[in-house]
Amino acid sequence: MRRLRCSWSSLKPLIIIITPLALLPLPLVIRKKEAECAYILILMAVYWMTEVLPLSVTALLPALLFPLFGIMKSSQVASVYFKDFHLLLLGVICLATSIEKWGLHQRIALRLVTGFGVNPGMLMLGFMVGCAFLSMWLSNTSTVAMVMPIVEAVIQQVLNASEEASKDHKGALNGISNLALQLEDKKVNIYKINKKAPPPYNGKYRTHEDHMMCKGLSLCIAYSSSIGGLTTLSGTSTNLIFAEYIYQYYPDCTVINFGNWFVLCLPICIIMLILSWIFLHWMYLGSNFRASLCSRQRSEKEKHTARVLRDQYNSLGPISWQEIITMIIFILMAILWFTRNPGFMPGWSALFPDYPGYATDATVALLLGFTFFIIPAHKPNAEHYEALITWKDFQACMPWEISLLVGGGFALAEGTKISGLSTWVAELLTPLGSLPPLATVTIACLIVTSITEVASNAATTTIFLPILAPLAEAIGVNPLYMLIPTALCVSFSFLLPVSNPPNAIVFTYGHLTSMDMVKAGLGLNVIGVLTVLLALTTWGTPLLNLDTYPDWAPVVNGTGV
Repeated sequence: MRRLRCSWSSLKPLIIIITPLALLPLPLVIRKKEAECAYILILMAVYWMTEVLPLSVTALLPALLFPLFGIMKSSQVASVYFKDFHLLLLGVICLATSIEKWGLHQRIALRLVTGFGVNPGMLMLGFMVGCAFLSMWLSNTSTVAMVMPIVEAVIQQVLNASEEASKDHKGALNGISNLALQLEDKKVNIYKINKKAPPPYNGKYRTHEDHMMCKGLSLCIAYSSSIGGLTTLSGTSTNLIFAEYIYQYYPDCTVINFGNWFVLCLPICIIMLILSWIFLHWMYLGSNFRASLCSRQRSEKEKHTARVLRDQYNSLGPISWQEIITMIIFILMAILWFTRNPGFMPGWSALFPDYPGYATDATVALLLGFTFFIIPAHKPNAEHYEALITWKDFQACMPWEISLLVGGGFALAEGTKISGLSTWVAELLTPLGSLPPLATVTIACLIVTSITEVASNAATTTIFLPILAPLAEAIGVNPLYMLIPTALCVSFSFLLPVSNPPNAIVFTYGHLTSMDMVKAGLGLNVIGVLTVLLALTTWGTPLLNLDTYPDWAPVVNGTGV
Protein backbone atom coordinates (compact mmCIF):
# COMPACT_ATOMS: atom_id res chain seq x y z
CA MET A 1 0.00 0.00 0.00
CA ARG A 2 2.85 2.37 0.84
CA ARG A 3 4.52 1.62 -2.50
CA LEU A 4 1.27 2.38 -4.33
CA ARG A 5 0.99 5.71 -2.53
CA CYS A 6 4.57 6.61 -3.37
CA SER A 7 4.15 5.69 -7.02
CA TRP A 8 0.91 7.71 -7.26
CA SER A 9 2.60 10.71 -5.65
CA SER A 10 5.36 10.54 -8.24
CA LEU A 11 2.80 10.26 -11.06
CA LYS A 12 0.90 13.39 -10.06
CA PRO A 13 3.44 15.91 -11.44
CA LEU A 14 3.60 13.94 -14.69
CA ILE A 15 -0.18 14.03 -15.11
CA ILE A 16 -0.23 17.77 -14.38
CA ILE A 17 2.38 18.44 -17.10
CA ILE A 18 1.60 15.78 -19.72
CA THR A 19 -2.21 16.23 -19.84
CA PRO A 20 -2.25 19.82 -21.20
CA LEU A 21 0.58 18.98 -23.64
CA ALA A 22 -1.19 15.88 -24.93
CA LEU A 23 -4.41 17.86 -25.50
CA LEU A 24 -2.72 20.77 -27.30
CA PRO A 25 -3.43 19.46 -30.83
CA LEU A 26 -7.14 19.99 -30.14
CA PRO A 27 -7.02 23.83 -30.14
CA LEU A 28 -3.97 24.11 -32.41
CA VAL A 29 -5.35 21.98 -35.26
CA ILE A 30 -9.07 22.80 -35.19
CA ARG A 31 -8.67 26.49 -34.24
CA LYS A 32 -12.30 27.06 -33.25
CA LYS A 33 -13.79 28.34 -30.01
CA GLU A 34 -15.56 25.03 -29.52
CA ALA A 35 -12.24 23.17 -29.67
CA GLU A 36 -10.55 25.63 -27.33
CA CYS A 37 -13.33 25.31 -24.79
CA ALA A 38 -13.26 21.51 -25.18
CA TYR A 39 -9.54 21.63 -24.40
CA ILE A 40 -10.23 23.42 -21.11
CA LEU A 41 -13.18 21.14 -20.29
CA ILE A 42 -11.24 17.91 -20.83
CA LEU A 43 -8.23 19.27 -18.93
CA MET A 44 -10.41 20.15 -15.94
CA ALA A 45 -12.20 16.80 -16.12
CA VAL A 46 -8.89 14.91 -15.98
CA TYR A 47 -7.61 17.03 -13.09
CA TRP A 48 -10.89 16.67 -11.21
CA MET A 49 -11.12 12.89 -11.68
CA THR A 50 -7.50 12.22 -10.76
CA GLU A 51 -7.37 14.96 -8.10
CA VAL A 52 -3.76 15.69 -8.96
CA LEU A 53 -4.54 19.24 -7.87
CA PRO A 54 -6.99 20.30 -5.16
CA LEU A 55 -10.49 20.46 -6.62
CA SER A 56 -10.85 24.14 -5.79
CA VAL A 57 -7.54 24.96 -7.51
CA THR A 58 -8.64 23.17 -10.69
CA ALA A 59 -11.87 25.19 -10.54
CA LEU A 60 -9.81 28.36 -11.09
CA LEU A 61 -8.64 27.25 -14.54
CA PRO A 62 -11.53 28.98 -16.40
CA ALA A 63 -10.52 32.29 -14.81
CA LEU A 64 -7.02 31.73 -16.18
CA LEU A 65 -7.62 30.11 -19.57
CA PHE A 66 -10.88 31.60 -20.85
CA PRO A 67 -9.37 35.10 -21.22
CA LEU A 68 -6.19 33.69 -22.81
CA PHE A 69 -8.21 31.78 -25.42
CA GLY A 70 -10.52 34.74 -26.03
CA ILE A 71 -13.64 32.87 -24.89
CA MET A 72 -14.65 35.28 -22.11
CA LYS A 73 -13.21 38.45 -20.62
CA SER A 74 -11.64 38.16 -17.20
CA SER A 75 -14.30 40.44 -15.70
CA GLN A 76 -17.05 38.25 -17.20
CA VAL A 77 -15.53 35.08 -15.77
CA ALA A 78 -15.12 36.67 -12.35
CA SER A 79 -18.77 37.69 -12.21
CA VAL A 80 -19.89 34.11 -12.88
CA TYR A 81 -17.95 32.67 -9.94
CA PHE A 82 -20.28 34.13 -7.30
CA LYS A 83 -23.98 33.35 -7.59
CA ASP A 84 -27.16 33.08 -5.54
CA PHE A 85 -25.95 29.60 -4.57
CA HIS A 86 -23.19 31.08 -2.44
CA LEU A 87 -25.60 33.31 -0.51
CA LEU A 88 -27.84 30.31 0.20
CA LEU A 89 -24.81 28.30 1.30
CA LEU A 90 -23.76 31.06 3.72
CA GLY A 91 -27.14 31.01 5.46
CA VAL A 92 -27.28 27.22 5.61
CA ILE A 93 -23.79 27.03 7.12
CA CYS A 94 -24.83 29.51 9.83
CA LEU A 95 -27.59 27.08 10.81
CA ALA A 96 -25.26 24.08 10.64
CA THR A 97 -22.66 25.88 12.76
CA SER A 98 -25.15 26.56 15.54
CA ILE A 99 -26.49 22.99 15.44
CA GLU A 100 -22.98 21.57 15.78
CA LYS A 101 -21.78 24.11 18.36
CA TRP A 102 -24.61 23.50 20.82
CA GLY A 103 -24.95 19.74 20.27
CA LEU A 104 -28.49 19.72 18.87
CA HIS A 105 -27.49 17.08 16.33
CA GLN A 106 -26.59 14.60 19.08
CA ARG A 107 -29.92 15.11 20.84
CA ILE A 108 -31.87 14.60 17.60
CA ALA A 109 -29.86 11.50 16.56
CA LEU A 110 -30.03 9.80 19.96
CA ARG A 111 -33.74 10.52 20.35
CA LEU A 112 -34.54 9.03 16.96
CA VAL A 113 -32.36 5.95 17.51
CA THR A 114 -33.77 5.13 20.93
CA GLY A 115 -37.28 5.56 19.55
CA PHE A 116 -36.80 2.69 17.10
CA GLY A 117 -35.36 0.03 19.41
CA VAL A 118 -32.02 -1.53 20.26
CA ASN A 119 -31.97 -4.94 18.55
CA PRO A 120 -29.42 -4.86 15.69
CA GLY A 121 -32.01 -4.55 12.92
CA MET A 122 -33.98 -1.71 14.52
CA LEU A 123 -30.76 -0.09 15.68
CA MET A 124 -29.62 0.02 12.06
CA LEU A 125 -32.96 1.47 10.95
CA GLY A 126 -32.90 4.07 13.73
CA PHE A 127 -29.42 5.26 12.82
CA MET A 128 -30.36 5.39 9.13
CA VAL A 129 -33.43 7.55 9.79
CA GLY A 130 -31.56 9.84 12.18
CA CYS A 131 -28.60 10.24 9.85
CA ALA A 132 -30.85 10.85 6.83
CA PHE A 133 -32.84 13.50 8.69
CA LEU A 134 -29.71 15.37 9.78
CA SER A 135 -28.18 15.25 6.31
CA MET A 136 -31.27 17.00 4.89
CA TRP A 137 -30.05 20.16 6.62
CA LEU A 138 -26.34 19.59 7.27
CA SER A 139 -23.65 18.49 4.86
CA ASN A 140 -23.35 14.73 4.41
CA THR A 141 -19.74 14.80 5.62
CA SER A 142 -20.58 16.72 8.80
CA THR A 143 -23.49 14.38 9.52
CA VAL A 144 -21.36 11.25 9.30
CA ALA A 145 -18.52 12.85 11.28
CA MET A 146 -20.98 13.66 14.08
CA VAL A 147 -23.01 10.42 14.11
CA MET A 148 -20.28 7.84 13.57
CA PRO A 149 -18.68 8.33 17.03
CA ILE A 150 -22.09 7.56 18.58
CA VAL A 151 -22.31 4.42 16.43
CA GLU A 152 -18.79 3.39 17.40
CA ALA A 153 -19.62 3.76 21.10
CA VAL A 154 -22.64 1.51 20.61
CA ILE A 155 -20.52 -1.01 18.68
CA GLN A 156 -17.94 -1.18 21.47
CA GLN A 157 -20.66 -1.74 24.05
CA VAL A 158 -22.13 -4.54 21.97
CA LEU A 159 -18.71 -6.18 21.60
CA ASN A 160 -18.08 -5.84 25.34
CA ALA A 161 -21.49 -7.32 26.05
CA SER A 162 -20.67 -10.28 23.82
CA GLU A 163 -17.40 -10.84 25.64
CA GLU A 164 -19.02 -10.62 29.06
CA ALA A 165 -21.81 -12.98 28.01
CA SER A 166 -19.21 -15.42 26.71
CA LYS A 167 -17.27 -15.29 29.99
CA ASP A 168 -20.44 -15.85 32.00
CA HIS A 169 -21.35 -18.78 29.79
CA LYS A 170 -17.87 -20.27 30.12
CA GLY A 171 -17.97 -19.82 33.89
CA ALA A 172 -21.31 -21.57 34.04
CA LEU A 173 -19.93 -24.48 32.03
CA ASN A 174 -16.98 -24.79 34.43
CA GLY A 175 -19.31 -24.85 37.47
CA ILE A 176 -17.81 -21.64 38.87
CA SER A 177 -20.75 -19.29 38.92
CA ASN A 178 -23.33 -21.85 40.09
CA LEU A 179 -22.64 -23.81 43.27
CA ALA A 180 -25.41 -26.27 42.47
CA LEU A 181 -23.31 -27.60 39.62
CA GLN A 182 -20.86 -29.03 42.17
CA LEU A 183 -23.53 -31.52 43.21
CA GLU A 184 -24.05 -32.88 39.72
CA ASP A 185 -22.80 -36.21 38.52
CA LYS A 186 -19.00 -36.40 38.28
CA LYS A 187 -19.12 -37.44 34.62
CA VAL A 188 -21.13 -34.39 33.77
CA ASN A 189 -18.70 -32.17 35.69
CA ILE A 190 -15.72 -33.63 33.83
CA TYR A 191 -17.49 -33.04 30.51
CA LYS A 192 -18.25 -29.42 31.39
CA ILE A 193 -14.77 -28.72 32.70
CA ASN A 194 -13.10 -30.11 29.58
CA LYS A 195 -15.48 -28.33 27.17
CA LYS A 196 -13.67 -25.37 25.62
CA ALA A 197 -15.19 -22.07 24.54
CA PRO A 198 -14.95 -21.39 20.83
CA PRO A 199 -11.90 -19.35 19.78
CA PRO A 200 -12.42 -15.69 18.82
CA TYR A 201 -13.59 -15.21 15.22
CA ASN A 202 -11.31 -12.22 14.64
CA GLY A 203 -8.96 -10.09 16.69
CA LYS A 204 -11.57 -7.69 18.08
CA TYR A 205 -14.79 -9.59 17.30
CA ARG A 206 -16.05 -12.53 19.33
CA THR A 207 -18.15 -13.98 16.55
CA HIS A 208 -18.78 -13.66 12.85
CA GLU A 209 -22.22 -12.24 13.66
CA ASP A 210 -20.65 -9.41 15.69
CA HIS A 211 -18.35 -8.52 12.80
CA MET A 212 -21.21 -8.52 10.31
CA MET A 213 -23.28 -6.30 12.57
CA CYS A 214 -20.39 -3.80 12.81
CA LYS A 215 -20.13 -3.75 9.01
CA GLY A 216 -23.84 -3.18 8.58
CA LEU A 217 -23.99 -0.34 11.12
CA SER A 218 -20.98 1.38 9.55
CA LEU A 219 -22.33 1.18 5.99
CA CYS A 220 -25.82 2.30 6.95
CA ILE A 221 -24.41 5.59 8.27
CA ALA A 222 -22.47 6.39 5.09
CA TYR A 223 -25.29 5.43 2.75
CA SER A 224 -28.17 7.04 4.65
CA SER A 225 -26.35 10.39 4.78
CA SER A 226 -26.11 10.41 0.99
CA ILE A 227 -29.75 9.35 0.66
CA GLY A 228 -31.03 11.97 3.09
CA GLY A 229 -29.09 14.73 1.36
CA LEU A 230 -31.21 14.22 -1.76
CA THR A 231 -34.36 15.43 -0.04
CA THR A 232 -33.75 19.19 0.18
CA LEU A 233 -32.13 21.63 -2.21
CA SER A 234 -29.70 22.60 0.54
CA GLY A 235 -28.96 18.98 1.47
CA THR A 236 -25.99 18.54 -0.85
CA SER A 237 -23.82 20.78 -2.97
CA THR A 238 -24.91 18.89 -6.10
CA ASN A 239 -28.55 19.82 -5.50
CA LEU A 240 -27.55 23.45 -5.09
CA ILE A 241 -25.43 23.36 -8.24
CA PHE A 242 -28.37 21.93 -10.17
CA ALA A 243 -30.78 24.57 -8.84
CA GLU A 244 -28.38 27.41 -9.61
CA TYR A 245 -27.81 26.07 -13.13
CA ILE A 246 -31.60 26.08 -13.73
CA TYR A 247 -31.95 29.61 -12.32
CA GLN A 248 -29.06 30.83 -14.45
CA TYR A 249 -29.84 29.26 -17.83
CA TYR A 250 -33.63 28.95 -17.56
CA PRO A 251 -34.56 32.10 -15.62
CA ASP A 252 -38.24 31.72 -16.47
CA CYS A 253 -38.39 28.25 -14.92
CA THR A 254 -40.26 28.59 -11.63
CA VAL A 255 -41.04 24.95 -10.84
CA ILE A 256 -37.69 24.27 -9.17
CA ASN A 257 -38.09 25.52 -5.62
CA PHE A 258 -37.67 24.14 -2.13
CA GLY A 259 -41.26 22.89 -1.83
CA ASN A 260 -41.50 21.09 -5.18
CA TRP A 261 -38.08 19.52 -4.71
CA PHE A 262 -39.03 18.26 -1.25
CA VAL A 263 -42.32 16.78 -2.51
CA LEU A 264 -40.45 15.09 -5.36
CA CYS A 265 -37.53 13.72 -3.35
CA LEU A 266 -39.01 12.85 0.05
CA PRO A 267 -40.71 9.71 -1.37
CA ILE A 268 -37.43 8.84 -3.11
CA CYS A 269 -35.62 9.13 0.21
CA ILE A 270 -38.21 7.04 2.07
CA ILE A 271 -38.28 4.28 -0.57
CA MET A 272 -34.48 4.16 -0.76
CA LEU A 273 -34.11 4.06 3.02
CA ILE A 274 -36.57 1.17 3.34
CA LEU A 275 -35.06 -0.84 0.47
CA SER A 276 -31.51 -0.07 1.61
CA TRP A 277 -32.34 -1.22 5.15
CA ILE A 278 -33.83 -4.45 3.80
CA PHE A 279 -30.80 -5.02 1.57
CA LEU A 280 -28.20 -4.28 4.30
CA HIS A 281 -30.18 -6.32 6.85
CA TRP A 282 -30.23 -9.26 4.46
CA MET A 283 -26.49 -8.93 3.76
CA TYR A 284 -25.22 -8.45 7.30
CA LEU A 285 -27.93 -9.48 9.78
CA GLY A 286 -29.71 -12.22 7.89
CA SER A 287 -33.20 -12.61 6.48
CA ASN A 288 -35.05 -13.00 9.78
CA PHE A 289 -36.85 -9.66 9.61
CA ARG A 290 -39.55 -10.81 12.02
CA ALA A 291 -36.98 -10.98 14.83
CA SER A 292 -36.02 -7.36 14.18
CA LEU A 293 -39.52 -5.99 13.80
CA CYS A 294 -41.44 -8.06 16.34
CA SER A 295 -38.89 -8.95 19.02
CA ARG A 296 -40.09 -8.15 22.56
CA GLN A 297 -37.48 -9.84 24.73
CA ARG A 298 -34.09 -8.13 24.99
CA SER A 299 -30.85 -10.06 24.94
CA GLU A 300 -27.86 -9.14 27.08
CA LYS A 301 -26.34 -7.29 24.12
CA GLU A 302 -29.47 -5.24 23.61
CA LYS A 303 -29.62 -4.33 27.30
CA HIS A 304 -26.05 -3.05 27.15
CA THR A 305 -26.82 -1.13 23.97
CA ALA A 306 -29.90 0.48 25.49
CA ARG A 307 -27.87 1.42 28.55
CA VAL A 308 -25.11 3.17 26.59
CA LEU A 309 -27.62 5.07 24.45
CA ARG A 310 -29.54 6.13 27.54
CA ASP A 311 -26.31 7.22 29.28
CA GLN A 312 -25.21 9.20 26.24
CA TYR A 313 -28.55 10.97 26.03
CA ASN A 314 -28.61 11.70 29.77
CA SER A 315 -25.09 13.11 29.56
CA LEU A 316 -26.47 15.86 27.30
CA GLY A 317 -28.52 17.15 30.22
CA PRO A 318 -31.79 19.06 29.84
CA ILE A 319 -32.29 20.89 26.56
CA SER A 320 -30.53 24.25 26.67
CA TRP A 321 -31.67 27.73 25.70
CA GLN A 322 -29.24 27.67 22.78
CA GLU A 323 -30.66 24.42 21.44
CA ILE A 324 -34.23 25.71 21.74
CA ILE A 325 -33.44 28.91 19.80
CA THR A 326 -31.53 26.96 17.16
CA MET A 327 -34.44 24.54 16.76
CA ILE A 328 -36.93 27.43 16.42
CA ILE A 329 -34.83 29.13 13.73
CA PHE A 330 -34.31 25.77 12.03
CA ILE A 331 -38.08 25.11 11.85
CA LEU A 332 -38.80 28.70 10.79
CA MET A 333 -36.25 28.49 7.97
CA ALA A 334 -37.83 25.27 6.67
CA ILE A 335 -41.34 26.78 6.83
CA LEU A 336 -40.29 29.94 4.97
CA TRP A 337 -38.54 27.84 2.31
CA PHE A 338 -41.66 25.73 1.82
CA THR A 339 -44.06 28.65 1.66
CA ARG A 340 -42.05 31.08 -0.49
CA ASN A 341 -43.52 29.78 -3.74
CA PRO A 342 -45.07 26.33 -3.16
CA GLY A 343 -46.66 26.20 -6.62
CA PHE A 344 -50.05 24.78 -5.65
CA MET A 345 -50.94 28.01 -3.79
CA PRO A 346 -49.64 31.59 -3.55
CA GLY A 347 -46.62 31.86 -1.27
CA TRP A 348 -45.36 34.74 0.83
CA SER A 349 -43.36 36.00 -2.15
CA ALA A 350 -46.74 37.04 -3.63
CA LEU A 351 -46.80 39.81 -0.99
CA PHE A 352 -44.30 41.63 -3.21
CA PRO A 353 -46.10 41.63 -6.59
CA ASP A 354 -43.99 44.49 -7.95
CA TYR A 355 -40.82 42.41 -7.52
CA PRO A 356 -41.61 38.88 -8.74
CA GLY A 357 -38.70 36.48 -8.44
CA TYR A 358 -36.56 38.90 -6.44
CA ALA A 359 -36.76 36.96 -3.16
CA THR A 360 -35.24 33.47 -3.31
CA ASP A 361 -34.37 30.72 -0.86
CA ALA A 362 -31.07 32.53 -0.33
CA THR A 363 -33.02 35.53 1.00
CA VAL A 364 -34.57 33.36 3.71
CA ALA A 365 -31.25 31.69 4.54
CA LEU A 366 -29.43 35.01 4.90
CA LEU A 367 -32.22 36.63 6.93
CA LEU A 368 -32.23 33.85 9.52
CA GLY A 369 -28.48 33.32 9.23
CA PHE A 370 -27.96 36.90 10.44
CA THR A 371 -30.01 36.19 13.56
CA PHE A 372 -27.43 33.65 14.78
CA PHE A 373 -24.91 36.50 15.06
CA ILE A 374 -27.41 38.72 16.90
CA ILE A 375 -29.30 36.54 19.40
CA PRO A 376 -27.28 36.22 22.64
CA ALA A 377 -26.14 32.74 23.61
CA HIS A 378 -26.39 33.57 27.33
CA LYS A 379 -28.16 36.05 29.55
CA PRO A 380 -27.12 39.65 28.80
CA ASN A 381 -23.97 40.55 30.65
CA ALA A 382 -22.49 44.03 30.85
CA GLU A 383 -18.95 42.65 30.73
CA HIS A 384 -19.27 39.97 28.06
CA TYR A 385 -21.65 39.45 25.15
CA GLU A 386 -21.62 36.26 23.08
CA ALA A 387 -23.91 35.51 20.16
CA LEU A 388 -25.14 32.03 19.25
CA ILE A 389 -22.26 31.75 16.78
CA THR A 390 -19.15 33.84 16.17
CA TRP A 391 -17.33 34.53 12.95
CA LYS A 392 -14.59 32.15 14.06
CA ASP A 393 -17.19 29.40 14.54
CA PHE A 394 -18.61 30.14 11.09
CA GLN A 395 -15.21 30.05 9.40
CA ALA A 396 -14.45 26.66 10.93
CA CYS A 397 -17.57 25.18 9.30
CA MET A 398 -17.68 27.09 6.01
CA PRO A 399 -16.56 24.90 3.06
CA TRP A 400 -14.74 27.57 1.08
CA GLU A 401 -13.31 24.94 -1.28
CA ILE A 402 -16.87 23.97 -2.30
CA SER A 403 -17.63 27.62 -3.05
CA LEU A 404 -14.67 27.82 -5.43
CA LEU A 405 -15.45 24.44 -6.96
CA VAL A 406 -19.05 25.40 -7.68
CA GLY A 407 -17.98 28.79 -9.01
CA GLY A 408 -15.58 27.08 -11.39
CA GLY A 409 -18.41 24.85 -12.56
CA PHE A 410 -20.61 27.85 -13.28
CA ALA A 411 -17.78 29.50 -15.21
CA LEU A 412 -17.20 26.31 -17.19
CA ALA A 413 -20.91 26.06 -18.02
CA GLU A 414 -21.00 29.68 -19.17
CA GLY A 415 -17.91 29.13 -21.32
CA THR A 416 -19.38 26.05 -23.04
CA LYS A 417 -22.50 28.07 -23.84
CA ILE A 418 -20.70 31.16 -25.18
CA SER A 419 -18.16 29.16 -27.20
CA GLY A 420 -20.88 26.98 -28.77
CA LEU A 421 -19.39 23.77 -27.38
CA SER A 422 -22.62 22.75 -25.63
CA THR A 423 -24.59 23.15 -28.87
CA TRP A 424 -21.99 21.17 -30.82
CA VAL A 425 -22.04 18.32 -28.27
CA ALA A 426 -25.85 18.31 -28.31
CA GLU A 427 -25.89 18.00 -32.09
CA LEU A 428 -23.35 15.19 -31.84
CA LEU A 429 -25.61 13.34 -29.38
CA THR A 430 -28.81 14.01 -31.31
CA PRO A 431 -28.97 10.37 -32.61
CA LEU A 432 -29.89 9.45 -29.03
CA GLY A 433 -33.20 11.13 -29.80
CA SER A 434 -34.19 8.06 -31.79
CA LEU A 435 -34.30 6.15 -28.50
CA PRO A 436 -37.24 6.43 -26.13
CA PRO A 437 -36.62 9.38 -23.77
CA LEU A 438 -36.65 7.06 -20.73
CA ALA A 439 -33.88 4.96 -22.31
CA THR A 440 -31.79 8.10 -22.91
CA VAL A 441 -32.29 9.18 -19.31
CA THR A 442 -31.38 5.71 -18.04
CA ILE A 443 -28.13 5.75 -20.03
CA ALA A 444 -27.30 9.20 -18.65
CA CYS A 445 -28.03 8.03 -15.09
CA LEU A 446 -25.81 4.96 -15.44
CA ILE A 447 -22.97 7.06 -16.88
CA VAL A 448 -22.98 9.67 -14.10
CA THR A 449 -23.43 6.98 -11.44
CA SER A 450 -20.31 5.24 -12.73
CA ILE A 451 -18.19 8.38 -13.10
CA THR A 452 -19.11 9.80 -9.71
CA GLU A 453 -17.50 6.75 -8.08
CA VAL A 454 -14.06 7.99 -9.15
CA ALA A 455 -14.70 11.74 -9.40
CA SER A 456 -16.17 14.18 -6.92
CA ASN A 457 -19.95 14.55 -7.01
CA ALA A 458 -19.79 18.30 -7.53
CA ALA A 459 -17.25 17.98 -10.35
CA THR A 460 -19.36 15.33 -12.10
CA THR A 461 -22.40 17.57 -11.89
CA THR A 462 -20.63 20.61 -13.29
CA ILE A 463 -19.29 18.59 -16.21
CA PHE A 464 -22.56 16.93 -17.25
CA LEU A 465 -25.18 19.65 -16.75
CA PRO A 466 -23.93 21.82 -19.66
CA ILE A 467 -23.91 18.74 -21.91
CA LEU A 468 -27.26 17.17 -21.02
CA ALA A 469 -29.35 20.37 -21.08
CA PRO A 470 -28.63 21.17 -24.76
CA LEU A 471 -29.11 17.47 -25.58
CA ALA A 472 -32.61 17.60 -24.08
CA GLU A 473 -33.38 20.73 -26.10
CA ALA A 474 -32.08 19.14 -29.31
CA ILE A 475 -34.25 16.04 -28.99
CA GLY A 476 -37.29 18.03 -27.84
CA VAL A 477 -37.44 16.73 -24.27
CA ASN A 478 -38.20 18.82 -21.21
CA PRO A 479 -34.71 19.68 -19.85
CA LEU A 480 -35.84 18.82 -16.31
CA TYR A 481 -36.74 15.32 -17.50
CA MET A 482 -33.07 14.85 -18.34
CA LEU A 483 -31.36 16.92 -15.65
CA ILE A 484 -33.24 15.98 -12.46
CA PRO A 485 -32.53 12.22 -12.51
CA THR A 486 -28.88 12.73 -13.44
CA ALA A 487 -28.48 15.38 -10.71
CA LEU A 488 -29.88 12.88 -8.19
CA CYS A 489 -27.83 9.93 -9.45
CA VAL A 490 -24.62 11.91 -9.00
CA SER A 491 -25.07 11.40 -5.24
CA PHE A 492 -25.02 7.60 -5.60
CA SER A 493 -21.30 7.22 -4.95
CA PHE A 494 -21.54 4.10 -2.79
CA LEU A 495 -18.88 1.77 -4.21
CA LEU A 496 -15.48 2.85 -2.90
CA PRO A 497 -14.02 4.40 0.26
CA VAL A 498 -12.66 7.24 -1.89
CA SER A 499 -15.95 7.85 -3.71
CA ASN A 500 -17.03 10.49 -1.19
CA PRO A 501 -16.01 11.74 2.28
CA PRO A 502 -18.77 9.89 4.22
CA ASN A 503 -17.52 6.57 2.82
CA ALA A 504 -13.96 7.47 3.78
CA ILE A 505 -14.95 8.43 7.34
CA VAL A 506 -16.72 5.16 8.13
CA PHE A 507 -13.93 3.19 6.44
CA THR A 508 -11.31 4.64 8.80
CA TYR A 509 -13.02 2.99 11.79
CA GLY A 510 -11.63 -0.34 10.62
CA HIS A 511 -14.75 -2.50 10.44
CA LEU A 512 -14.89 -2.61 6.62
CA THR A 513 -12.79 -3.65 3.66
CA SER A 514 -12.99 -2.12 0.21
CA MET A 515 -14.68 -5.28 -1.09
CA ASP A 516 -17.39 -4.95 1.60
CA MET A 517 -18.21 -1.50 0.28
CA VAL A 518 -18.15 -2.63 -3.35
CA LYS A 519 -20.57 -5.51 -2.70
CA ALA A 520 -23.03 -3.39 -0.75
CA GLY A 521 -22.56 -0.35 -2.99
CA LEU A 522 -23.56 -2.21 -6.14
CA GLY A 523 -26.89 -3.08 -4.60
CA LEU A 524 -27.42 0.50 -3.37
CA ASN A 525 -26.61 1.88 -6.83
CA VAL A 526 -29.24 -0.36 -8.43
CA ILE A 527 -31.80 0.60 -5.78
CA GLY A 528 -31.03 4.29 -6.26
CA VAL A 529 -31.23 4.39 -10.06
CA LEU A 530 -34.45 2.35 -10.16
CA THR A 531 -36.08 4.51 -7.47
CA VAL A 532 -35.18 7.72 -9.32
CA LEU A 533 -36.58 6.35 -12.58
CA LEU A 534 -39.75 5.30 -10.73
CA ALA A 535 -40.18 8.82 -9.39
CA LEU A 536 -39.52 10.29 -12.83
CA THR A 537 -42.24 8.21 -14.50
CA THR A 538 -44.88 8.46 -11.76
CA TRP A 539 -45.35 11.35 -9.32
CA GLY A 540 -42.53 13.47 -10.79
CA THR A 541 -44.18 13.89 -14.20
CA PRO A 542 -47.44 15.56 -13.09
CA LEU A 543 -45.68 17.47 -10.30
CA LEU A 544 -43.24 19.24 -12.66
CA ASN A 545 -45.06 18.82 -16.00
CA LEU A 546 -42.22 16.73 -17.38
CA ASP A 547 -44.32 15.30 -20.21
CA THR A 548 -44.51 18.62 -22.09
CA TYR A 549 -41.83 20.80 -23.59
CA PRO A 550 -41.92 24.00 -21.49
CA ASP A 551 -42.28 27.60 -22.64
CA TRP A 552 -39.20 28.62 -20.63
CA ALA A 553 -36.84 26.41 -22.70
CA PRO A 554 -35.52 27.35 -26.17
CA VAL A 555 -37.54 25.84 -29.00
CA VAL A 556 -35.22 23.63 -31.02
CA ASN A 557 -37.46 20.68 -31.82
CA GLY A 558 -41.06 20.90 -30.77
CA THR A 559 -41.64 17.29 -29.79
CA GLY A 560 -42.29 16.33 -26.22
CA VAL A 561 -41.71 13.34 -24.02
